[in-house]
Amino acid sequence: MQRRAFLAGLGGAAMLPLAARGQQATPVVGFLNATSPDGYAERLRGFRQGLKSTGFVENENVTVEYRWAENQPERLPAMAADLVRRRVAVIAATGGNAAVDAAKAATTTIPVLFVTPDDPVKLGMVKSVARPDGNLTGINFLGTELGAKRLELLREMVPAMTRVAVLWNPAEPSSNVRMNEVQVAAGAMGLRSEVFRASSSRDIDMAFAAMTRDRLDAVLFIPDPVFNGRRIHLVHLASHHGLPAIFWQREFAEIGGLMSYGSSIGQAFQQVGVYAGRILKGDRVADLPVVQSDKFELVINHQIARMLGIVVPPSLLARADEVIE
Repeated sequence: MQRRAFLAGLGGAAMLPLAARGQQATPVVGFLNATSPDGYAERLRGFRQGLKSTGFVENENVTVEYRWAENQPERLPAMAADLVRRRVAVIAATGGNAAVDAAKAATTTIPVLFVTPDDPVKLGMVKSVARPDGNLTGINFLGTELGAKRLELLREMVPAMTRVAVLWNPAEPSSNVRMNEVQVAAGAMGLRSEVFRASSSRDIDMAFAAMTRDRLDAVLFIPDPVFNGRRIHLVHLASHHGLPAIFWQREFAEIGGLMSYGSSIGQAFQQVGVYAGRILKGDRVADLPVVQSDKFELVINHQIARMLGIVVPPSLLARADEVIE
C-alpha cells in the first residue's frame, strides 16, 4: 500500500513513510491544548483508548508530546511551532478553536486533528466534511446546534422561567455564533434573555452578582474553554446564588451542577485517538472525513434539584441518561 510522506520538507528521515521509520524511532504525536490537564482525565483516557484500538500504546510504541497553554491562548502559536520543530507525525489540537488556528498556522504538511463544537467548514478548517482538503480533519461535537435544546431542557426543569441569564466569553471567536443562536431560541420560546460577558474569574463573580440582583430565574452557559477550566467555580456560584443552571458537559453535573446536556466528549477524544493511529499507519487526511458526534447525554443531579427546591418532572427523569442521587 502506498503511503503518504506527511513530513516532507522537514528532513530526510521525516520524509520516509512511518512504517519505514518504525525501526529507527518511535513515532511522536503532538497534543496541543488551550487549557490545562485539570479535568482532562476522561478525555485523555478516551484519546489513549483510540490510539490503543489501532495498535499504539503510549510510552511503548508511540510517544505523546503534551503542550498545555493553561488558558493563555497567546502561548499556543509558540507551542504549535515547537511541535513542528519536534517533527511530530500528527498534532491533536484540542481545548478550543484557538489551538486549531495555531496548529493550522504552524504547518501545512503535518496532519492536524481538531475537536470543535462549531461547523468546521464555516470556520475554514476544511473545505468539505466528507472529504477534507488539506492537512486538517477531526471531530465536530455539535456544540452550537445544541444551545436551543439546552434552553428547552432548562425550561422543562424550571417551567415558571421567564428570564434567563446567558453567560458567554466574547474572547472566544466562535462564542458569538453560539450566543446568538441561544438568543434567537429564547425569543421563539417567549423568554427574555439577559446576556453577561465573562473572560476571567472576576468577570464571572460580577456576572453572578448581577444575576442575583436582577432576580433572574436560571442561567445557561455558552460552551467555552475558559469555563471548562473553572467548572468548580461556576458550579459553586450557581449553587451559592440558588440559580438553576444547565451545563454542556457531564462533568459539571458530576461535581454538583443541576443538569448537563451535550455530546459525549470522551467518545469524541477516542475518535481523535483512532484517527491519530490511522495516520501513523499511513492513512491520508483526505480519506478521513470529519466525524460528527452521534451520542448525546442528559445528566440530572437529583440531589441538587432537591436542594434548590425543584421537583424534577417525571418525563425529564425518564429521558435522562443518568440521574445522580
